[in-house]
This record gives sequence, C-alpha cells and structure tokens, in this order.
Amino acid sequence: MKEQRFHTPAPLTLRVDIPAGDVEIRTADGEESTVVLEGDERVVEQVEVTLTGDTLSVSYRSTRIFGISMFGGWLGGGGGPLRVRATVPHGVDARLTVASADVRIEGQVRALDVTGASGDLTVAGAVAGAATVTTVSGKVRIEAVAGSFACQTVSGRVEVGRIDGSAVVRSVSGVVRLQSLREGQARFNTVSGDIEIGIAAGSFLDVDAGSVSGDMSSEVPLASVPGDTGDGPTVVLRGKTVSGDVKVFRAS
Repeated sequence: MKEQRFHTPAPLTLRVDIPAGDVEIRTADGEESTVVLEGDERVVEQVEVTLTGDTLSVSYRSTRIFGISMFGGWLGGGGGPLRVRATVPHGVDARLTVASADVRIEGQVRALDVTGASGDLTVAGAVAGAATVTTVSGKVRIEAVAGSFACQTVSGRVEVGRIDGSAVVRSVSGVVRLQSLREGQARFNTVSGDIEIGIAAGSFLDVDAGSVSGDMSSEVPLASVPGDTGDGPTVVLRGKTVSGDVKVFRAS
C-alpha cells in the first residue's frame, strides 16, 4: 500500500488516468487530499501521484497493463488489481480516463468528465456543474446534475436522476434513462437503443422527434405545434432513432 497527502485548498481538479482496477473518490471538509494506492507492488510502483498547481494527478505511466504488456510481455503478481482511493475537498472537478476500471464517487463534485470503456460509474451525490460521460459498454448511474449533461455510449446503460440543465445523449444500442428534466433542451440520437425521459411536474413539453420503426409514447401532453407551450419552464425535446423506443413520462 502507498499513501500520499497533499495540501489542496479549493478549487481543486482531480485527474485519474488508469487502464483497469477500481477507483473510489470521496469528498470531505477541509483543504487536505489523501491518495491511497493498493494492489500488486509492481503495479503500484508504476502509478505516479503529483500535485501541480491546483491539479492533483494519479496516472499509470508504464507500457504494461496489469498482467499483459502492450508489447506482449507478462506481469504477474498476487497483490490483486490496482485500487485507487482518494479523499479530496468538496467541490472538486473530477476528470477521469479509464478503460475497464470501476469508478465510485461520493460527495459534492463541482464538475465531472469521465471517459471509459467497460467499467461502471456510480456517482452518489450531486454534480454542481456540467457532467460529461463517454463509455462503450459500462453502466452509469448519477444521482443528480445541476448543470448540463452529455453522454455518448455504444451499448451501455445510463441512468441519471435529476438534471437541472440541458441534456445531449448519443447511443447505438444502449439504454438511457433521464429521470427528471425541468427545463432546457434535451437532444438524443440512437440506432436501436431505448430512451426514457422524465419531465418534472409543472414543466411543459415541446417535442419534435421521430423513429423509423421504434415506438414513441408520452405521458406528458404535447403541444399541437412545436414551440407552442404555456407559461412556465419548458423541456424542448429533439431527436431521432432508427429502431429504438422513446418513452416520455411525468417524473414523480
């Protein structure tokens, strides 16, 4: 195990760049950050933890990826997969690039940007600003986003609780469920994936969307003419699918 501590007054940006393993990030009061690395000793030695200005970085710099080298070699070890545990101040800007690593974030995050392949992402807490997620087949669950939300997935499953800003979703065959939107634009584009969008109570819906062979349904009354809504917050829904289903429902 390797542990490092840093003095990190806000605002702080946390960057994590590892190919595989587990990443746990928790936010807490104070101006101190702690990064703990666990796993095979030879893998841990290849992880660099640095603080440059207001950016705390955790990066795997070797050409070997936990058991299989990029160039065909082999790296054994019985210490288990790499595990990164970081405790950072509230309001951190979290930026992660992972391949098959699972990521769990608990607490208050200023902004979020995650790029992954097959790893899962769970955010238990609110993102105060924008959240951007790019994944291939991973599962994504985010409790709330106070800013805008953007997601691109191939076959992953994406679930977001409340979104206060606009949303942009691109999917091939994945399933995307946005639990509650209050106002702003919601744009989607998918091939065979399903889209489910909840509209908050009291919000109006302006929709112009289509599907070639998929089903489209809405529990929320639609404007007879796009742009023709009542006074109050409005969700402007635009998008298209080939064979995916689109469901619009009234959020509880």
